[in-house]
Amino acid sequence: MTEPEIRLHRAAGETNTAAVVRELSAQIVSGKLPPGKKLDEALIGEYFGVSRTPVREALRELAVIGLVETRPHRGAFVAEVSPDKMLEKFEFMAELEGLCAGYAARRMSPEAKAKLEEIHEDGLCLVEQRDRAAYRDHNFRFHEAIYYGAGNDSLRDATLSIRRAVAAFRAAQFDLKERIGNSQVEHGLIVAAIRRGTAEEATLLMRRHILTVMEAARTYLRDKRVIPF
Repeated sequence: MTEPEIRLHRAAGETNTAAVVRELSAQIVSGKLPPGKKLDEALIGEYFGVSRTPVREALRELAVIGLVETRPHRGAFVAEVSPDKMLEKFEFMAELEGLCAGYAARRMSPEAKAKLEEIHEDGLCLVEQRDRAAYRDHNFRFHEAIYYGAGNDSLRDATLSIRRAVAAFRAAQFDLKERIGNSQVEHGLIVAAIRRGTAEEATLLMRRHILTVMEAARTYLRDKRVIPF
């Protein structure tokens, strides 16, 4: 990161800090920033065209989720990705999202369920266009609607928190061929179960979906040689 190659692309409502977290996470997960690489605040700020403040805040957040390690008097470095820790987080995520889907099947109003189906259908054209970047944003909208539909603020907040910890790994799955289309099909099954109000089925389908995401992320990371399995 010695020359300014890009300017930071921010999604609607996204802060500079959040955008830097997203971009650096993607580069770490893809292997473009290898383990042990020193992360210089000034150079990163120049690269993305932002001040050092959002970069410093982003590095703190990345340290919390385990993608960056801070060494006393030496600065921030790209951390080694722990396969075991990543899998633990995905397993936890599968349980939380399963709970959200089950509660959503019981508690979402007919109008909210119809809106969820609309969100799901919005993804069809993105699959046809193979627009991976747009589908990543769509994927978050879809899952977020279910988190809120669960009607449990504590569960929603816990789910969003662990999702942030695996966000870069979840995003990486869409670089795999056919993953966008498969994800859309899996979403359709979940929507159908929620609309029918079959909570146990919705829970099972969502849990299975997240574990499939975990395997896709593991395949991506293995192929990129980011993790040794």
